[in-house]
Amino acid sequence: MITPVADMVAAANAEITTISTTQAQTYLAQPDYLFIDIRDPRELARSGKIPNAFSCPRGMLEFWIDPASPYHKEIFARDATFVFYCASAWRSALATKAAQDMGLKNVCHIKGGFSAWAKAGMPIASPS
Repeated sequence: MITPVADMVAAANAEITTISTTQAQTYLAQPDYLFIDIRDPRELARSGKIPNAFSCPRGMLEFWIDPASPYHKEIFARDATFVFYCASAWRSALATKAAQDMGLKNVCHIKGGFSAWAKAGMPIASPS
């Protein structure tokens, strides 16, 4: 039997921190908060991103977090709070849970994802 992805997302949300778009916006100017956009490049090109967000496609997350991986990215070794988001907060819930399980201490994700961010009129940057 296949576990429905909605059940996986609900289970992840029960174990992680979720923040509102308003709360997330207050973190934008704080250097100890890093926004991680886990959408794929086509989504970024189509709709932009949260200003200064680091793009990490969901399929690479665990490889980029792991310092022993040949694909490791130094951004994930920083002492910061990682704010994950995707389009609607399903992938980011799973990503936040995975990052937490891998040992990142300060992780959260944005309720409603980028869609909620854009709908709330929050700032959007062109992809870089």
